[in-house]
Amino acid sequence: MKSQISAAPPTEWNEARMAAVLAAQRAAFLRDGPPSLTERKADLAKLKAALLVRREELAGTVNSDFGHRSAYETSILDLVPTVQGMNYLRRNLRKWMRPHRRRVALHLLPGRARVVYQPLGVVGIISPWNYPLSLSLMPLATAIAAGNRAMLKPSESTPATSSALGAMLREIFPEEQVAVVTGGPDVGAAFSSLPFDHLVFTGSTSVGRSVMRAASEHLVPVTLELGGKSPAIIEPGFPLPRAAASIAFGKLANAGQTCVAPDYVLLHRDDVEPFVAAYRNAVRTLYPGGASDPAYASLITAQHASRLAGLMDDARNKGARVVEIGAPANDRERALAPALILGATSEMGVLQQEIFGPVLPVIPYGDIDEAIAWVNARPRPLALYFFGRNSRARSRILERTTSGNVTINDTLLHFAVDDLPFGGVGPSGIGAYHGEEGFKTLSHAKGIFEQAGWNFTGLLRAPFGRVADAILTYLLR
Repeated sequence: MKSQISAAPPTEWNEARMAAVLAAQRAAFLRDGPPSLTERKADLAKLKAALLVRREELAGTVNSDFGHRSAYETSILDLVPTVQGMNYLRRNLRKWMRPHRRRVALHLLPGRARVVYQPLGVVGIISPWNYPLSLSLMPLATAIAAGNRAMLKPSESTPATSSALGAMLREIFPEEQVAVVTGGPDVGAAFSSLPFDHLVFTGSTSVGRSVMRAASEHLVPVTLELGGKSPAIIEPGFPLPRAAASIAFGKLANAGQTCVAPDYVLLHRDDVEPFVAAYRNAVRTLYPGGASDPAYASLITAQHASRLAGLMDDARNKGARVVEIGAPANDRERALAPALILGATSEMGVLQQEIFGPVLPVIPYGDIDEAIAWVNARPRPLALYFFGRNSRARSRILERTTSGNVTINDTLLHFAVDDLPFGGVGPSGIGAYHGEEGFKTLSHAKGIFEQAGWNFTGLLRAPFGRVADAILTYLLR
């Protein structure tokens, strides 16, 4: 059905405009009811087709917003997870939408129980700048799969991509089904205060606190995908070239501007210098042109580049050894050469802040229990990486640490497994999406009990007698 709201992009978003769109989406949801399986799959197919048609255009807008990000990196890190995720949703929707039968206790027989997953209504989505395609479109696709309408607020730090996403979504969906809200921090703050049926936020922990506080005014449930300092732990004896190659890829993809990037490395004190050599070789293999390599991304803003340079200066001034790898960029202002920080201490900013860039502290330990204690002394991370062949050490790390997700003997790849939930714990996030968990997060699990004409519960009602006493004794045993 064609939207009754103008499909043209508004010249300015404000609280009144957003509230009007939310009201129109909620009215349309109540008018039309939950979409069928066929409608949901068709909408997902339409979204995927639009994304693929505009693939080159969107890679160009991302490159423009970053100053430089290769089309290949955008394809492999932004587009592929989104397309594969949509395929996964379409393949599994029928199964997820079916009523799920539940067990009925003996005294409630022959009644029947089931759970049905019902759309919530209107879902708000606030997406970040670092992966402006996948982190906008996968929550949107999940909301659509669950039968919801959605309002999306992409980041103001990627204006060209946000504008292109808005134009694409306006072409394929009426505004009463999907709306794209653009604007700066003031618009984002007002957006997070709207009475959505659910709010999904991906971004920093500090902003996540503000979003949760604003959402609480209307008791809006939230899914917060945040970040934190994700460790990579290398067991003694694991081949360092293999670990270094994987860590370099995970750390330097998108120039480290990845929420699940390894934030620091924990390894045995005897392996520090061999790791430095292996990491240097891995970086030079990935990016032979150094910070000017065509495959190496720029940092999103000058302020972000300045913050990272400040973290490195702070570490130097407090006694750390900074090992810069590869030639600095001579043709790009916001490209920072990869660097290792050796001898970092807890007083340094690199061990206090999420780095979100191509700077990697290396922390030595004496044994695995010391590495576990280091991780557990800090806020729970969004991801944890373990490189090792010792099943006992692996089991101990998995049992004794708590993180959002874990990849063993590699980095980042848990995010690409569509059937795994993705989310943090504590300061790294609340709730999860991806997989079946994403569908359930953006659905209401409605429990339904259907009573039979004759049933045992009738025997428990007044007037009471010996049969009721016998049943009561059975139930209280």
